[in-house]
Parts: sequence; structure tokens; C-alpha cells
Amino acid sequence: MRKTFVWWTALPLGLAIPVAANAQTPPAAAATEAETSAPVEFSADQVVYDNDADMVTASGAVRMNREGNYLAADEVVWDRKSGQVRAKGNVVVLTPQGDKMIGENVILTDTLRDGTVDNFLVVLESGGRIAAARGTRKDNVTTLENAIYSPCPVTGPNGCPRRPSWSITAVRVIDDPTHDRVRFEGGRLQLFGLTLPLLPIFTVGTSNDGTTGLLVPDISFSTRKGLELAVPYHWQIAPNRDLTVTPHVYTGVYPAIEAKYRQLNQVGAFQLGGFLTYGTIESADPNSTEDEGRGLRAYGEANGKFQLDPLWSITGAFRWASDKTVTRRYDITRDDRLRNVINVERISPDSYISIAGWAFQGLRVDDVQKQIPIALPAIDARFRVGDVLGGKVEIEGNSLSIIRIDGQDTQRAFASAQWDWRRITPWGQEFDLTALVRGDVYHTDDSASTNVAVYRGTDGWHARGIGALAADLKWPFIGPAFGGIQRLVPRVQLVLTPPTPNLEIPNEDARSIDLEDSNLFALNRFPGYDRWEDGSRITYGVDWSLDRPNLSIMTTIGQSYRIVNRRDIFPDGTGLTDRLSDIVGRTRVRFGRLIDITHRYRIDKNNFAFRRNELDLTIGTEQTYAQIGYLRLNRDIDPTIEDLRDKEELRVAGRVKFARYWSVFGASVIDLTGKEEDPLSLSDGWAPVRNRLGIAYEDDCLELGLTWRRDYEHIGAFRKGSTFGFHLALKGLGR
Repeated sequence: MRKTFVWWTALPLGLAIPVAANAQTPPAAAATEAETSAPVEFSADQVVYDNDADMVTASGAVRMNREGNYLAADEVVWDRKSGQVRAKGNVVVLTPQGDKMIGENVILTDTLRDGTVDNFLVVLESGGRIAAARGTRKDNVTTLENAIYSPCPVTGPNGCPRRPSWSITAVRVIDDPTHDRVRFEGGRLQLFGLTLPLLPIFTVGTSNDGTTGLLVPDISFSTRKGLELAVPYHWQIAPNRDLTVTPHVYTGVYPAIEAKYRQLNQVGAFQLGGFLTYGTIESADPNSTEDEGRGLRAYGEANGKFQLDPLWSITGAFRWASDKTVTRRYDITRDDRLRNVINVERISPDSYISIAGWAFQGLRVDDVQKQIPIALPAIDARFRVGDVLGGKVEIEGNSLSIIRIDGQDTQRAFASAQWDWRRITPWGQEFDLTALVRGDVYHTDDSASTNVAVYRGTDGWHARGIGALAADLKWPFIGPAFGGIQRLVPRVQLVLTPPTPNLEIPNEDARSIDLEDSNLFALNRFPGYDRWEDGSRITYGVDWSLDRPNLSIMTTIGQSYRIVNRRDIFPDGTGLTDRLSDIVGRTRVRFGRLIDITHRYRIDKNNFAFRRNELDLTIGTEQTYAQIGYLRLNRDIDPTIEDLRDKEELRVAGRVKFARYWSVFGASVIDLTGKEEDPLSLSDGWAPVRNRLGIAYEDDCLELGLTWRRDYEHIGAFRKGSTFGFHLALKGLGR
């Protein structure tokens, strides 16, 4: 709530001034006082000084302006004997903040700061209003009697009156700016004209720095937890530190406690969070039908960043769960892996250094924690040097150590240098030359414990050298077509690289290989460093686009041909196994702001079957729209290679605004994967993953919503079920 009571100062200071030229001259004492006051703009139709009664009366369109505080009234009377100042008739005060105060009768004491107002009305700059039958101010504390407050505008866009969607009425409202709090006594909430009881006495903070007190509660219902009530309590420890403690009470499970601490200091910011409860621990074993028993269930997280100096910084993020189902059971997160990282970085215009450590906690059914890798340390350093033979040179050094408690361990280090040269020919062609040299050293132990043979490599020390030369030529053609401008860009790339050892090297970071339009012209189409695509090749493609009013079309298509056959490093089905690759492309069509469709695909070069078919469609406006997403990966890759398993998925979402402030929305994710696509899939070709449906109301000062969500995922004996949520946000109230 905006603090709006500065107007008590504007009026009395405005009166402590010399009167207009047509007034009688007041005593010298008044002139002396005026000389020490700030300049005031003053006007009135008539100013009269009564020597016998010692009173100054300004009447007829009285206007005063001082330091941004503006006063208008029909009449202002100053009793110099008692010190009382009275403003009568259509009293209006404007503050520098843009708020407007209205009253019929304003009386001030001889301090020129305390007083009373009858029929008090404040029009806030935001459009809201505070009204009271009577307002008093004493010792910098303002008290309003029989008051009502609402941040909602009381008129519509056409100027017609309208009822506020919510307001608070109170027998008494006390504003204490010293403590940045407003106290409501006998308060009632009026929501769409319906009066609801509130606490007999409650306070609202007015400070932008935050304040201590209760926050808006959360209410939800789920089939697994029953009815849930969460009431956060916020403790503003200092302007740069706070703590929020949230008790959770359920009807279906034991209560829980949640806490979050935040702090901002001179070098950075961090926050700590945690969740703790006691209850039944569901078994994550897919073959188990019984729970593991009861015990403490917990979740913790922390993250932050510290800028040590303009170049060096430390970033950290940590997450932990006591078991595999606690985060889903209590709606903490749907992530199936929790990431922990600490990273020391140095960033300058021409260099980058990262020294990091990574650890993960697996929450999936088949995750074995002792087999999940720990990367410590992970070091990467890159330096950009000046021009060499007209091109740019980047030098990189990288070191990685991967440790498993029960499984394969790998250490890696390499150094590389890459030279890039770019020119525009006189014919407008864009010509790029790239040269790369790299030397790798690897060591690995216990490789037999890795189930997938193409990932494991062989035990012991290994070294390899990598070299590559690449030439890339693009020739754009631009001109008018179909009532717009078209752009046609043929592109061809030649990459020369000698045979390179690969299979004896363990593969930790280059497993998810798949040919796409995004990596078609990449120097190495493996996503990481552990695999290098050797064997010289030619890659060719074309980009075409058309831009005309309300219509935009962009399309890319391409293919590559490997001069030497290196099918042993690519699993069958990736599109890169043979000399001639599959065909990949992307097309995007936009019609104004109503239609946006993107199609990504990979077509088998032999039978023209779609090996990747991905469609994203959006139809509608920002307020009413429909979204459809479809993905099918039909690559026929060995299902034991988990990173490349086939899948089919449908995603739909939409929102319909059926009234000015009302809308309905929904979303659904359906797993269409069948046994013929992935023998290890749990879906039978139509398995809902998640459904969501809701209705919402939102205007200038209120958000109200009811949602239903059904999660069909299961982890062992755990089933998520349905959750109903109720959301209420009163805009303009409190912090």
C-alpha cells in the first residue's frame, strides 16, 4: 500500500506565507516566519486579515503550491491566536507522488502538522482509493475511522462507475510511518461484493524494504496429501536479509515445515532452503508393491553467486533429497535428477577460465546412485589471441576427472588451438577457413562395468592427436519474389581430417549423437569432446526465406557425404552411419501474429521415411491461443543405448479468454511410444503423462484461479494422482 499521508504537511506549510497583494499587511512576526519558509506559490480571489480577531481568511479559488504539494479549497482560515488552520469546501491536495486527497473540512492544530479531516478521500496515483468518515493525525500517526481501501479503479475505460473486485473495510485504520506498518481493526474483505471475515486485527507493511508478518496463504487439495494449507511467515531480519518459514498442514499426511533464508551482501547473494516432514516412504523399486516404512523425509537446496572482483566470481547450486519420491509427493520439483555444482570463473573480453565440480542425485526408477558420475574437477580455459595470418586464434585447455563410487572412472586432459579466417569475396560470397589441432590424453579404469560397449573404451592410458581443415562457402542471392523479398543461400563445406582413434577412448560426454539441422555444418557433430568425427566429408545445403507483409517463411535443408567410410563410431540409426547421411531440415512459417509453425525433420536417405518428425504449432493471440507439439523419433537404434532411445510424444495446450477478465486454460502431455518403437517403454501407445485444466480471473488489482493437475507418472509403488490448487493474489496490498 502506498504511503499517502504526506499531505498533512503540505497544507500548513502553505499557509505560513505572506498573503497576496490585495490583503492587509499582517504583523511583522508573520513576515519574519515567512522569510524562513520555502517559497510558496499562492493565489486566491480575496485575502482578508482581521486585526481584532487576529485571523487570516483566504477565499475564492484558494490555490497553494509548495515543493510539489498542491492545495485547492474554497476557503482557508488561519486563527493566529489558537494556531488553528481550517480549509473548507472542496478541499483537494495533490502530492508529488501523484496521489489526490479530497475532504470537505480540514482542521489543523497549532503545530501545523496534526489535525482532523471529515469525509476523507484519497485517490491514489495507481487509481485506487482510501475513504473514511473521519481522519485524525497526531504525533505522526494517522487514524482513519470507518474506512475502506481498494487499489481497484472505480471507473471503467468508458468512465462509467464500476464496483471494485475487492476492497477492505475496517472500523479503524492506523498508519504508523515510523514502523512502516498499517494496522486494520475490525477488518472485512469484500470480494466481488461478498463480505468475508478477516482477522480481528492485522497489519500490512508499507516499506519497500520488506516487513515482518504473515504472507498470503496457499490452499490446495491432492489425492495423495488431502487438503493442504500453507501459511508463510516472513521475518525481515535486515534490509539485506530475510527468512520465510512456512508450516504445511495436510489432512492426508503428517505436517511439514519449510524454510528459506536469503541474503545480499557486498560481494553477492545467496539463499538456503529446506523442507522437512515425517511420513511413509514409497518404494522406488518397480517390482515392489509395498512401501519402505516411515521416517523423516527432507529436501534441501542452496544457490548463490559472489563477484570477488570485476573478473573472478564463484557460483554454486546444491540440491538434495532424502529419497526418490519426496520431491514429487510434496510438489517440490518434477526434476528427475538433482544437480549440484560449484564453479569458479574468470571472464574477460579475451579469455575465459572455469574450475568447477559437478555431482548429481538420480531420482528415476532405474538410477543407481553409486553409478552416477561425479565430475571433480572440471577445468576449461580459453584464450583469444590477436590476428594471425589475417584470422582469429583461440587456444583452449581442458581437464576432466569423472569418478564413480561403483563403476568406471575416467580422467581426461587436452589442449587445442583453432584458427578462423573469414572474408567476403567481390561476388558477395562468404568464405570461411578453419584449422584445428588438438592433443588428448585419457586414462580409464573398470571399463567393463559400463554396460554399453560403444561407451566404455579400454582400460589404461591413451593418447590421440586431432587435426582438421575446413572450408565453408555461402553465396546469398536476394531479390523480389511473390510480392515480397526472398533470400536464397546455397552453402557447401569441405572438412579434411585424418583417421583418429575413437573406440578405445571412453565416451562420457558425447553420447547423444543425432544428425539435426543445428549441427549439420558443425566441425564435429558429436556433442562433446570424447568422440571426434574423423574421415573427410562434404556437406551441402540451402537456406531459403521469403518475407512479405504478414507472411514469413524460412527453410533449411542439407545433407553430407563422407569421403571415407567410418560407420564403426556411429550407432546405427543416427543418420551418419553410411557415407551418405540422412537429409535434415527445418521450416518455419509465420502468418502475422496469429500462426507460427515450425517443422524439424530427418529423412532416411534410402526409403525417405521420417526418422525425426517434430512439429510445433501456435495459433491465436496472446490472450486466446492453441499450441500443439508433436515429436516422433523413429531411428531404430539399439534400445540398450539409453541416450538414443526412440519415442513419440504429443503436447497440447490452450487458453480461451471468454470474458474481459475471465479465461480457461489447459495442457496435456501424452506418451505415444509403443513397444514396437521402444521395447523398454512402459507406454502401450497412448499413455497420458500430465494433464492440467484451470479457470482464472485477472484484472488490475486481483488474480484468482482454480486449477486441476493430474500426473500419471509412477516411481515403483508411488503414484502422483490429482492435485487441485486455489490461487488468490490481492494486488496493491502489502509488500
